[in-house]
Amino acid sequence: MTTLDDLPIRDDLRGLKPYGAPQLDVPVRLNTNENSYPVPEPVVEAIGKALSAELRDLNRYPDRDAVALRADLAEYLGHGLTADQVWAANGSNEIQQQLLQAFGGPGRTALGFTPAYSMHPLLALGTGTGWIPGARDADFGLTVADAVAQVRAHRPDVVFLCSPNNPTGTALDPAVVAAVLAEAPGMVVVDEAYAEFARPGTVSALAVLPGHPRLVVTRTMSKAFGFAGGRLGYLAADPAVVQAVQLVRLPYHLSALTQAAARAALAHRDALLGAVAAIMRQRDRIVAELRARGHRVADSDANFVLFEVGGDRQLRLGASDAAPRPGAVDQAAAWRTLLAAGVLVRDVGLPGWLRVTAGTPAETDAFLSAMEKLS
Repeated sequence: MTTLDDLPIRDDLRGLKPYGAPQLDVPVRLNTNENSYPVPEPVVEAIGKALSAELRDLNRYPDRDAVALRADLAEYLGHGLTADQVWAANGSNEIQQQLLQAFGGPGRTALGFTPAYSMHPLLALGTGTGWIPGARDADFGLTVADAVAQVRAHRPDVVFLCSPNNPTGTALDPAVVAAVLAEAPGMVVVDEAYAEFARPGTVSALAVLPGHPRLVVTRTMSKAFGFAGGRLGYLAADPAVVQAVQLVRLPYHLSALTQAAARAALAHRDALLGAVAAIMRQRDRIVAELRARGHRVADSDANFVLFEVGGDRQLRLGASDAAPRPGAVDQAAAWRTLLAAGVLVRDVGLPGWLRVTAGTPAETDAFLSAMEKLS
């Protein structure tokens, strides 16, 4: 049987594994930050009608630049944005890949502050962009001084900022974005995949887009809209940035069906976003309950929670000492224990920590019940 080692694959890809979380058939799946609430029936019907209207013309290519969809997305985002400031693709991953194709590449570098979205270094690798793993502090925070110092030291062509950050969950202080934007010599990409779940008072980087042509804000419909299967991500930026990514996008990259479904979903956004408040309540419930049980838990502005189960005590949030607690377990063992109880969460590779998606009240009940098996 032929293996990858038998093929002339690029040397820098040898030994790597594809990105992806386990897709297991278990009663409670809380590992991929999906929206646990199904699409409401009226929205299902509206999307169905929109798709049906496109079927007869599938012999034709779709609108190459998805202008109508981009106008709808601009209207949703507000902030005075117009269609020429918005670009859409198959998930925010493709958006960020296109940004690296346009502004990264061989001889250029991208900086991210880890732990952060694990796809960013893979996107850098795939586009031939050098990856610089920046650092956060012991409680996973990122201060203005630390961020600026690292940008100044590395002078990257692209900086990734995640707000709220995955896997830790907390949104950035707007001052960090402003400081990085002032210091960075190249593009600054703020990944706001979970922005709709942010706690009241959280400021989006969209507010500082005017007058900053090197700033890009990326979003997705996968999370808050419950549109993960639809694969629609987008960016907001200066019109020149949109023109730049159009140079590298594949022809007709967004199908007519994807565009139609996304527009129908946007037209019914009130119904789809109605679950956001319920998910936030479950998120806050998980945070409060786990802390009451003695777990260290990251503050979250997303639809997930990062919590400590054991392992390297140096990574505790706000830990005053590094001594392990009696009976503590490592995250891999904890993950297996929860899985045996029918609950699938995410091991993101942080020693002593796991991440759980906030879902329905019943899913939270199941998770919290399974967590009792770790004590």
